[in-house]
Amino acid sequence: MTLIEKIVTIACLSVATLLTRFIPFILFPANKKVPRVITYLGKLLPAAVLAMIVVYCFKDYQSYDLPKTISTIVASLVTVGLYLYRRSMLIPIAGGTIVYMLMVQLILI
Repeated sequence: MTLIEKIVTIACLSVATLLTRFIPFILFPANKKVPRVITYLGKLLPAAVLAMIVVYCFKDYQSYDLPKTISTIVASLVTVGLYLYRRSMLIPIAGGTIVYMLMVQLILI
């Protein structure tokens, strides 16, 4: 990439990032009521995204690959358990990922 191409790319990415940050505030100012459909989507989409992540994580599941099966199930149970214990998203995701990586790399080689 030439210097001009790099500058144009950075400028385009910066404008796109700023637009994604500002458009919700422009479309839904604080003094106006948020439409019901947007509120509904705000409640529905987080669970839908998590469901898609779970499907993606289990899409390559192979029951005959015992070490991977055990590590996947244990990490999933740790993630669910941490979520039920803490009721947040960051700790369960990090905890499940750490458990899975440790099991795959160290224990179930």
